[in-house]
Amino acid sequence: MTFDDPSMATLLEAMGDAEINDLDYGVVGLDQEGLVECYNVHEERYSGLSRTRVVGRPFFFDVAPCMNNYLVAERLEEASLDVTLPYVLTFRMRPTPVKLRLIRTPTFRRRWVLISRV
Repeated sequence: MTFDDPSMATLLEAMGDAEINDLDYGVVGLDQEGLVECYNVHEERYSGLSRTRVVGRPFFFDVAPCMNNYLVAERLEEASLDVTLPYVLTFRMRPTPVKLRLIRTPTFRRRWVLISRV
């Protein structure tokens, strides 16, 4: 499954943790309150933050405050969203260009942030 797969939301919701861990880009699944429910191995490796430290924490306040802005956090409040955008991560690392994919559908409970290192 590629980063740009048009049916990504449906695929992610159907996958288990092991399958999500096999993806070669970062995957973060958030509940309706913005708490991390899913955090794959790829993102764990690149961010330097362990899954045990991240799962259950507020993503935009404790894990990735550099995404707590109108480009990312506020857009994920939209009822339906599937957008890819260039972004630069700056928290706990030197500025790192990435491609983000933000996904939210009214059908599924989770909101998704996908992170591809450029």
